[in-house]
Amino acid sequence: MDGWNKLQYNFSGLNLGQSANKIARGFNTSLQATKERLGQVAADEITELPQEYKDLEERVDNLRQVHLTLLKVTRVYETETYDYPTQIQESITELGTTIGHGITSFAASNLKGTNLPAPASPTPPAVQHKTLPHAIGRAATAATSMAGDEKIGRGLSTYAGAWEKIADARVQQDAAIRSGFLQPWQTTLSTHIAVAMKARQAVRVSRLELDSAKQVLKTAGPAKQEAARLEVENAEDDLVQKTEVAITLMKAVLDNPEPLKNLNELVKAQLLYYATAAEALSTVQGEVEELSVAAEGEYSQGITEL
Repeated sequence: MDGWNKLQYNFSGLNLGQSANKIARGFNTSLQATKERLGQVAADEITELPQEYKDLEERVDNLRQVHLTLLKVTRVYETETYDYPTQIQESITELGTTIGHGITSFAASNLKGTNLPAPASPTPPAVQHKTLPHAIGRAATAATSMAGDEKIGRGLSTYAGAWEKIADARVQQDAAIRSGFLQPWQTTLSTHIAVAMKARQAVRVSRLELDSAKQVLKTAGPAKQEAARLEVENAEDDLVQKTEVAITLMKAVLDNPEPLKNLNELVKAQLLYYATAAEALSTVQGEVEELSVAAEGEYSQGITEL
């Protein structure tokens, strides 16, 4: 990372807009860009950039698109409720509890030191995670109390316990993905790749300045020939310098191992979550199957006796 920071520092130290203050050059550069966009400049009058540079441009574009494509989906892990079923009644109940706790806390705090009796310090409401595993676990727990000591109740109790484990694993998975994948993945996109893209933009501007200077040289009169020629030479040197910097930065982006390390963290977090879920449900399924077989046997025996 020190090497990368050094590259980034060197790039930021370049005066990318060193000719921008010269109004004439800025105007000619804008005019050059417009003419090229309108197809009014012959292909052989546009300076060709090195093939290595163009190849690196394509690879960096692909890498940037890779980051954007995966982030578009995996950003869902930033919000806990991405798979939570809508529970309007539950939300209203929670809202009432939260408001009641807030009022009581306010009163307890502001009545201190007065002659009025202050209410007891309230216990904050327990945090209820809003994920599908938590919702299933709470529903199964509620259903267990309704079923009583029936076999279905014992099955539901086991089922609810499994989903409590899965729910805990789900929270841990999301936290691991946010810290180990999303944050560094976004950092690579917004810093390393972004710096390389700025370097490429600097190359584009420098190339336009060079081609604009060449056009000025072609039409310059004898008195301005020498100044125009020097302008072209300076523009050529500037383009070479900026191209070399951009190539170095793009190579650094492409050689950076962080994206693969981040992807590995994503896979590890998901694997641990699904392995925990598989283990918990596998155990539950065996126990529920035993209850199911016993219930079926009792039912068949009762029919036979009838």
